[in-house]
Amino acid sequence: MINDTIGEIEARIHGTESVGATQKRELLALLATLRTEVAALSQTHREAADSIAGFARLSAQEATRTQPDPRLRELSLQGLNSSTEGFKQSHPQLVQIVNNITKTLSDLGI
Repeated sequence: MINDTIGEIEARIHGTESVGATQKRELLALLATLRTEVAALSQTHREAADSIAGFARLSAQEATRTQPDPRLRELSLQGLNSSTEGFKQSHPQLVQIVNNITKTLSDLGI
C-alpha cells in the first residue's frame, strides 16, 4: 500500500503542469528517499507509515491543484509534519525528508 501511495504521488507530480521541471526533479528525489524510509518504518510501525504516506499524498494533491486552496495546502502540510512527530529520535532521516518535502511543497507558492 505504501509503495502504491508513493507511486500515486510520483504520477501526480509527473502529470502536473503547475510545478516546474526543477521542482519536479527535487520532489521525485525526495519521494524516492521517503519510499525507503517509510518502508523501513512500516516494519515496526505500519499504521504510522501509512499515515505519513497518506499525508504526503494529500500534500502533493493540494500543492499541484490547478485551482489551489492555500488553506487546504497548509492543513495537509501540517498533517504531514505532525505524522512524523514521534519519530525524531528513532528515525531522524525520515523526519528530515518529510521536512524537506513540506518545505519544497510550501515553497512552490501555488
